[in-house]
Amino acid sequence: MTSHEAASAWALAGGARPPRLPKGITLPTDRMLVMGILNVTPDSFSDGGRFFDPGAAFEHALQMVEAGADLVDLGGESTRPNSQRISEDEEWERIGATIQRLTQAGIVVSVDTLHAITARRAADAGAAIINDVSGGRWDPQMNAAVAQTSCAYVIQHYRALPGMPEESFDYGDQPIAVALRERVASQVRDALEAGVEPERIIVDPGLGFSLNNEQCWSLVASLRIFAELGYPVLIGASRKRFLGQSPLSDRDEATLDISRRALSDGMWAVRVHAIDQQARLVRAGR
Repeated sequence: MTSHEAASAWALAGGARPPRLPKGITLPTDRMLVMGILNVTPDSFSDGGRFFDPGAAFEHALQMVEAGADLVDLGGESTRPNSQRISEDEEWERIGATIQRLTQAGIVVSVDTLHAITARRAADAGAAIINDVSGGRWDPQMNAAVAQTSCAYVIQHYRALPGMPEESFDYGDQPIAVALRERVASQVRDALEAGVEPERIIVDPGLGFSLNNEQCWSLVASLRIFAELGYPVLIGASRKRFLGQSPLSDRDEATLDISRRALSDGMWAVRVHAIDQQARLVRAGR
């Protein structure tokens, strides 16, 4: 498949309209995007500690962009199972200078945070997107904080962080994708009521969050249902535990296979660790 054919297939699948970003920041609109993961943490499940040093974090971000990432998602607090929560000040100490350095280098930055104070600080430092894996449920001030910025806002389906006592895998008799779509829609309504403009909203079904392996695979087969909400959809499957059940032995290969499905379903972006193959996929369909 050529790059033109890949873009056409994405568009025919209902390729998502882009979210509105602040300060004239733009991203490609003719294909699915690649969001590179940058964990500035000592304890993330995949790459914890590798990029904890600010210099190493910055260099890795540059490498991801050079390899074809369209934007970088920077996180300073792990949400792996049974991870430890940290204060907003500690989180900012980990990520603040890196946000500024990345934005000054012309890199589009998304900030992965649960905290409203961090969201405000990140927006002031030049971040374009706030990515809250709790979709506004962890910090009751998050929706209002994002509404006061010009940032786009990723609202992920949320029930509890992995390993928390509140974590549950029971969604009743509904198909899992339908149940999660309804729950995400409720979170979106809360954000809209807090003043977040609809043009800035992105939704994420939350693969791996309060979902067992079987539910994750069922969700992967039904990604297109989330586009029915009318917002761009971000898919974050990279290296997650459920991929261990894939017939592909390597989790990056399994992630790429899910990205192929996301491309064919018209998803807005995929959030991934390994960039090279993902970039080739979105640009050339392979």
